[in-house]
Amino acid sequence: MSKFVEKSTKLNDVSYDVRGPVLDEAEKMQKSGVNILKLNIGNPAPFGFEAPYEIVKDLIANVRNSEGYSDSKGIFSARKAIMQYCQLKGFPNVDVDDIYTGNGVSELINMCLQGLVDNGDEILVPMPDYPLWTACVSLAGGNAVHYVCDEAAEWYPDVDDIKKKITSRTKAIVLINPNNPTGALYPKEVLEAIVKVARENNLIIFSDEIYDHLVMDGNVHVPIATLAPDLFVVTLGGLSKSHRIAGFRVGWMILSGDKSKVKGYIEGLNMLSSMRICSNVLSQQIIQTALGGYQSVDDLLLPGGRIYEQREYIYNALKEIPGISVVKPKAAFYIFPKLDIKKFNIRDDEQFVLDFLHQYKVLLVHGRGFNWHSPDHFRIVYLPKMDDLKYAIGSMEKFLATYKQK
Repeated sequence: MSKFVEKSTKLNDVSYDVRGPVLDEAEKMQKSGVNILKLNIGNPAPFGFEAPYEIVKDLIANVRNSEGYSDSKGIFSARKAIMQYCQLKGFPNVDVDDIYTGNGVSELINMCLQGLVDNGDEILVPMPDYPLWTACVSLAGGNAVHYVCDEAAEWYPDVDDIKKKITSRTKAIVLINPNNPTGALYPKEVLEAIVKVARENNLIIFSDEIYDHLVMDGNVHVPIATLAPDLFVVTLGGLSKSHRIAGFRVGWMILSGDKSKVKGYIEGLNMLSSMRICSNVLSQQIIQTALGGYQSVDDLLLPGGRIYEQREYIYNALKEIPGISVVKPKAAFYIFPKLDIKKFNIRDDEQFVLDFLHQYKVLLVHGRGFNWHSPDHFRIVYLPKMDDLKYAIGSMEKFLATYKQK
């Protein structure tokens, strides 16, 4: 068996995103004419969140300037804008050549792990996680070792559990902050504790910060790279969520801190970047405009703004349903409620969301789809308009009033 086939076979055993029986069934129902309310994917566009006008205008204006390949890392103006964004945030030791553009963050997650992981290497990944991280570790031949994020502590990483999971094969730790699927935002003291662990164990830090603009309640997102000038940190970000342009595929990767011990890894990243030639040049053209000036997403996150008000509704409505408990998200547009598995006799969370889909035509994602260890959670994306959210929660309340898993 070839190394690639071996890795691909291993990947089949890993849960990735929402693929599986539930989504297959939803698509089958749709093809038969059934309308499905999709609360399963963080894609703003279908729910009436339009890209800012100035971004669309830039895209149109730059079509003729984008007909050829760019530098494999990206066009200069885009990388310079990202570098300046890093300077404002306080990232240490970042130059234009430390920035790589990508076709969304997903491509870059795969790239940064393929460049690092050898067969049998271990990468610490949060539980629950954005499952592409686990899948890409496996595809690279490594083992994703999941550390617990503690629901009782607002879904913050359990630093003691992180310490217990470190072995001689551990090469890096992954953070997702703000977090998908929980909506948690990690405070500075938690990030400092993780930096200390990484420092003591010579670990690379991968920080997925795609939701860094989507923070509510006056909270401030702290990039972990700003707390670790003496460590090598790879930070991933982009415009898909904050600027409502998921289909444009605009992401980036930033290398910061001490690069002296990872020169071979960086050479590997440069080679992988060159192998895919470059990311979408037309989409790169909008980065400079998007990161500068007025940020229209801010209005959506304040009281009266759509994301804020829908977060308030979904949280308050869910906690009133008997048998559900929930932690209020501080960021992004996800919420990760907990089910009383004894009350509902739940042994299979995938069956739970499938039963709900069949009865009320609402599509959710089960918690184990995010590599959570128990069948007691599910994720809701609260991007759909308020009327749709009210239908979904009303349906959930009626469904759970009589539900017992067989």
